[in-house]
Amino acid sequence: MDGQENEQPTTGDAGAPASGRGRRWALRPRRDRRATGPAPAPWVRVARRVGVALAVLAIALAGVVLGTFAGGRMHTDIGPFRAELTLAPALRGGTTVDIPPLGALQLHSHEGPTHLTVALGALDQRRTEALIDDPASISRASQSAVTDVRNGVLRLGLRTVGMTLLVTLLLAALVFRNTRRTAWAGGTALAVTVGSLGLAASTLRPQAIEEPRYEGLLVNAPAIVGDARRIANDYTKYAEQLQRLVGNVSQLYTTVSALPVYEPAPGTTRVLHVSDMHLNPTGWQLIRTVVEQFGIDVVIDTGDITDWGSEPEASFVGSIGLLKKPYVYIRGNHDSARTAAAVAQQPNAIVLDNSTTTVAGLTIAGIGDPRFTPDKNTSPAGSGLTPQVADQVISAGTKLATTIRESPKPVNIALVHDPASAGPLNGVCPLVLAGHTHARQVSKLPESPGQPPTQLMVEGSTGGAGLRGLEGEKPTPLTMTVLYLDQDKLLQAYDDITVGGTGQAQVNLERHVIKDPKAGAEVPVTPTPTR
Repeated sequence: MDGQENEQPTTGDAGAPASGRGRRWALRPRRDRRATGPAPAPWVRVARRVGVALAVLAIALAGVVLGTFAGGRMHTDIGPFRAELTLAPALRGGTTVDIPPLGALQLHSHEGPTHLTVALGALDQRRTEALIDDPASISRASQSAVTDVRNGVLRLGLRTVGMTLLVTLLLAALVFRNTRRTAWAGGTALAVTVGSLGLAASTLRPQAIEEPRYEGLLVNAPAIVGDARRIANDYTKYAEQLQRLVGNVSQLYTTVSALPVYEPAPGTTRVLHVSDMHLNPTGWQLIRTVVEQFGIDVVIDTGDITDWGSEPEASFVGSIGLLKKPYVYIRGNHDSARTAAAVAQQPNAIVLDNSTTTVAGLTIAGIGDPRFTPDKNTSPAGSGLTPQVADQVISAGTKLATTIRESPKPVNIALVHDPASAGPLNGVCPLVLAGHTHARQVSKLPESPGQPPTQLMVEGSTGGAGLRGLEGEKPTPLTMTVLYLDQDKLLQAYDDITVGGTGQAQVNLERHVIKDPKAGAEVPVTPTPTR
């Protein structure tokens, strides 16, 4: 009996163990029953934790990359420009300033795995005109540009941090379905993003703007603005060579005049048509030579005498007064109201804007380009225009046609900048002069029943398109045309003068004779002498 009592635990009325010792003995089998097997080895637990950590890190990095691409882009105003700021992951830090169509500047501005791109977009016309009308505002705009960039980059950084955190949390929640691991992934992404941006900010090099690497057309910028002394010496040599070769135009003129074709009759009016100077000072030298050698009576300029229409560029038109000949001008899309005002201040200049004038016996009507778009590329007449812009350009020709019809004197020559404006002038006057395309072209406007034919003459670029002339493999040539109008003020002949593009000085002259101006006969071309 005593042995049996020792083998069985003593219990109370409720069946519970009678002593604490008995209770501990009774619970041991239950703990043993919960065990499913032997405990995993330590290295297995470590490998599992490392795998989870690597998975969290991978999700965090993926969230940073996706979030940066999704949120690291915004638009902001920098001075008169509408700019796009883009932040992207990169192997090394830096900044790209994209200036279409000229190219880009590459700046080693900071360290770290982030790259900033500042793409300067279209000019805001309202702000641009405000800058041009108020010279003091240009200085303020240049000072505020730094603040604009700083504020834009700060907003971009905050936007990027927020987006990377959001994307990472969503991605981790989908993959792990575990609150703690999702939180770890979000914290890791936040640390990586803030750390990368902090590294960029702490290693910022403001002097990087002084050490740019040029791409695209801007590769020519160091040669233009880098070594002023060398450029001055080179330009002097080129100018001397050009003057000597352009002086040979007189010999070409003698050669052509000796051909059994056309001799200018007494009373002939000689008009020099120039266009699209784009700030090239060489164009003025060529104009002065031709004015003297050919006995020009009046110079006609169909616009784009400047590039951006800014206040500093206004001084470029000062050479007009040195010609000592009437200078009739209309504004191009690269010329501002300030440019037109500067031209009007020249003693021999006449600015036409949907108006007429009589000079050297010719009645001339002209209208400025309705656009001011100095940031736009040149395009062929009518191509690449939105319907709204096309209507705007064509309506300029319509307005001028109305002015010509209401003129008390018959208009001999009509002036527009873009050839797309010439259509409404068909049959209204015998000759329309234009520019804009940087490519010389002569054609007849479509004939209308009962209306006399209208000749359209599009000039190339008298300034070799300025900096834009360097875009192609070959520089744009400098071109101008001498028009011969008889006593009835009808075009009887014209000479196309072409000087090789910037850095070249080959001179060509082509004589074209119109057999019957009243009938609009075909235009034969004489042989082309070259010097």
